[in-house]
Amino acid sequence: MSELNAAIRDIPLPVRMKRRPISERGFPVPWFVSWINGRWDFVNLDPRLIVEAYKRRVCFLCGEPLGRFLAFTIGPMCSINRVSSEPPAHRECAEYAVRACPFLSQPKMRRNDKAHLGTADNVPGIMIEHNPGATLIWITKSFEPIRADGGRGVLFQIGEPIEVAWFCEGRTATRAEVDAAIAKGLPLLRKAAASEGADAVADLDLYIKRAEKLLP
Repeated sequence: MSELNAAIRDIPLPVRMKRRPISERGFPVPWFVSWINGRWDFVNLDPRLIVEAYKRRVCFLCGEPLGRFLAFTIGPMCSINRVSSEPPAHRECAEYAVRACPFLSQPKMRRNDKAHLGTADNVPGIMIEHNPGATLIWITKSFEPIRADGGRGVLFQIGEPIEVAWFCEGRTATRAEVDAAIAKGLPLLRKAAASEGADAVADLDLYIKRAEKLLP
């Protein structure tokens, strides 16, 4: 195995992720990353792999078969509507991702503007373009695909949580950090609900109260 990047060398690498290739920058290559023009492309997610992961029931990060417990790596807004744009992973793979992925572990990092597959115009659901600032690992036993509004692909409705864990900067997040992350993204959900009418606004208020029980 190639040498890992110094920034993540001390983070224990799950056994399944050890079977993944290492990029030229020294990061394990998740299963969903495409090989384009002779290089690993971490920026542009191939939507076909989302469907493949679901149909084959494999971990979105390591590509190996999933077990009974499913880990969704989601942002604060997804904890409110319980919808994920990505299929689940193994718990240990998800925990590694929130510690080692530069975007997830560094709240000040911005999305790469070279992405052309993952843009607000062709990503299903409501795309949060800013870094959420905090990440949630949501453990559940169930999920199901749902058709995104406008027919722009598939999303996943995630089941009742068995356990949740909040992270920020690769460590356990504080309540203040989670509150700040929610405050940052909530106006986008409120705007979307308002555009759908009074019933959607009322539903959102209920979802927010439900999500408050999951806060650290």
